[in-house]
Parts: sequence; C-alpha cells; structure tokens
Amino acid sequence: MAEQSCLVTNDWICGEYLRSRGQELADATVQHIGITVVSVLIGLAVAFPLALLARRGPRFAAPVLGLTTVLYTVPSLAMFSLLLPLFGLSAALVVTGLVLYSLTILVRNILAGLDAVPQEAKEAARGMGYGPGRLLWEVELPLALPAVMAGLRIATVSTVALTTVGSLVGKGGLGNLIEDALPSFFKAQVLTAAVLCVVLAVVADLLLLGLQRLLTPWTRISGAVEAAPAKTDAGPPAPATVKAG
Repeated sequence: MAEQSCLVTNDWICGEYLRSRGQELADATVQHIGITVVSVLIGLAVAFPLALLARRGPRFAAPVLGLTTVLYTVPSLAMFSLLLPLFGLSAALVVTGLVLYSLTILVRNILAGLDAVPQEAKEAARGMGYGPGRLLWEVELPLALPAVMAGLRIATVSTVALTTVGSLVGKGGLGNLIEDALPSFFKAQVLTAAVLCVVLAVVADLLLLGLQRLLTPWTRISGAVEAAPAKTDAGPPAPATVKAG
C-alpha cells in the first residue's frame, strides 16, 4: 500500500506543501516585507517631528505622548474599521494602521535618546558656534542613535507581527495564509506561515542591530575600553638610593 501524502494526512510538517505552494509562500512573504518596511519608514518620518515637538516642554509633551499612547490601545479591528471609509480595502489602510501603532514606541524612544544627550556636549557645541539645527543633526541625533535604533528595532518586530492582522482586508502578507488555512485547519500552512513570520522578525532585528553597530562605532570602542582588565604590574622596583655617609 502506497504511503499517503502528508497533505492528505494533514501533517504539521509537510515538504510536499513547501514544494507545491512555493510561489504562494514567496508572494505572501514579499507582501509582508513590503508592508512592514513602508509602515516602519513612514512611522519613523512621522515620529521624529512629533518627538521634536514634545521636547519643547510639558505643554506639548503631554498631548503628543497621550495621543500616541491612546492610539496604541485601540484594538486593530476597531482601528481598521475607523480607517476603512478613508482608504477602502487597500494596502494603504493596513499601512496607516501600522504607522499609528508604531508611533508610541518611536516617539518615546526618540525623545528619550535626545533627552539623554549630555548637557556638556551641547554646551561645548554651542561654544563652537553650533546653531540649533546643526546642534541637532551633528551632535544630539548621533548621540541619541542607540536609543532611537532600539525603538526602531522594537517597532519593526512589532510591525512584523501586526501586519498579519491585515488579512482582515486581504492585505496581511503571511497572515492571509493563516486566515485561509484556519477554516479547514490546514496544519502545514498555519505552521509554515507562522514560522516565516518569526524568521522575518528575527532577521529584521539582526539587520537593524548590525546597522546600529555600523552607525555607532564609538559604543563598541567605549565598551572595549571598559571591558579591558586593569594593569596591575607595577613594573621593576625603583633603584635604591645610597646615602653618602
């Protein structure tokens, strides 16, 4: 009796599914990556001016941080329903929702990074004739990069996961495969799409970590200096002095 296909037996791990649905998996992965990248980049572009506005004082910080926090608490189903009249059943609907969700993470991390810049560095730059714009771009932003990149990594991983919710409108990348497989509980498709989501999140985080290390070489230098063991050898003893009698 011939062995039954893993598609027929509905196994969790099925090589035949990967071979027969390879193009479908590739298309869903490309869509997932595209929506994630566009959402994060737009979110960063929106979050940066909001963070600059918030750092001008409590009068601006309270409404900016409050609004971004409230947006993050809105359930995705409700968020997409509110945006539906504006964007229809399109990728723009999903991207806009993901951008709004990313703001609370990005704004807070950009603001925290800028606030953590040492006052001595800013005073030294002003003493050298740096204006507000040059001070921001050449001194404050480079020193704030570790915090900014940390927020970007968190926002990216979060967006990879949230993109699957776009399957509600047929624009969810790998989430579309999961939704299609649930009615019949197609195990191989559910597991493969879920694993690919995790792989995308891990790869994106590692790429951003590498970019962070590339953009902030001084953090590696300072870390190496701190980790270097202290030299304990006092050297050869000093020659004895002979007192003339």
